Amino acid sequence: MVLVVVCALLVAPAPALAAACDSLPPKAQVFKGVPAEDQVYAPKRLAQFATGKGIRVAVIDSGVDAGTAQLAGRVDRGNDFLRDDKSGRQDCVGHGTEVASIIAARPAADTGFQGLAPGAIIVPVRISEQEEVDGKAVGDQGSPAQFAAAIDWAVDQGDAQVINLSLIMTGESSLVEAAVRRAIAAGVVVVAAAGNHATDQPGTKTFPASVDGVIGVGAVAPDGVRADFSQRGDFVDLVAYGKGVTAAARGSGHTTVQGTSFSAPFVSATVALLLERFPGLTPAQVLNRLQATADPPPGGRDEYGAGLLNPYRALTETLAPAARAPAAPQVMNPNDPAAAALANRRAHSQRMALWFAAVGAALVLLLAAAALIVRRGRTRGWQPADPRHP
Repeated sequence: MVLVVVCALLVAPAPALAAACDSLPPKAQVFKGVPAEDQVYAPKRLAQFATGKGIRVAVIDSGVDAGTAQLAGRVDRGNDFLRDDKSGRQDCVGHGTEVASIIAARPAADTGFQGLAPGAIIVPVRISEQEEVDGKAVGDQGSPAQFAAAIDWAVDQGDAQVINLSLIMTGESSLVEAAVRRAIAAGVVVVAAAGNHATDQPGTKTFPASVDGVIGVGAVAPDGVRADFSQRGDFVDLVAYGKGVTAAARGSGHTTVQGTSFSAPFVSATVALLLERFPGLTPAQVLNRLQATADPPPGGRDEYGAGLLNPYRALTETLAPAARAPAAPQVMNPNDPAAAALANRRAHSQRMALWFAAVGAALVLLLAAAALIVRRGRTRGWQPADPRHP
């Protein structure tokens, strides 16, 4: 079994070669059961909410074999920045086809494997055929300028709403970074693999996953623990299955692959579902929803990002507002009718209290005077007062 990992773009431009592949792909066996990742992500369960219908996902990779059975009718015309095949609908190494199948492979009667977003439209863009086999990079690759042009084409002419980058560069490029930022500014969600060199390049940032606004995706094994090859860092936004993953093979049948190359398309497919279910989401809102609904990670932020991708929660949970508007300050207005009414009521209460106090005092004095008169009257036997006989 050949384990296909992340493509690496170098700076040397590829020669212009014929469009046809050198050889036909070997016939692969059909996977009869339901892959473990499909059992967890449950695309048939997701279909009641969204299938990614009509959402255009650009797979910038090694091209996509449009003749693969489960991708039939799902691959639109793309472009080729590596060879002279101007459709991008051909894949001589299989990497792009495998990535695209995780996103949009249709259900089939002879297998339990299918993509998470079988209604999505794949826009194939060929830029690299470089693979890493047994630790060695082999195959042709495009230049950073070609890579940047491929991203711009996917946005401007490919009408992509999502861009999947299951590849990394050996160094940063201002051209590529500018193209990625233009894509995000245009409202396109960009998803990129985190890289597969955690064991020999620990702590190394990968590009373009580390560009601000890009959703960087790491890999976990079937047990949910970070795959030992998955690179770590603060650029990892979340993780998805990426070890022992089933994918459609170039030509026919299925193959087993591993790498963050194959974690990224699970996220891209989920993004397609979200854009169908919640039209108008911005790239930042998509990332917020993915992270807010991710399952809690078994380790640190640098290893797992916000956690493990959970497409069902992402589609169904109601999120609280990111931030509540601050309460408006209370302004004292001397002409406020309510304040004036309150002041009038208080003044009236004060006047009534004074009036009752005055009346009460008068009654007390009147009673005291009456008591004095009665006592004197009794003393005189109720005789008229005589100044001569006091």
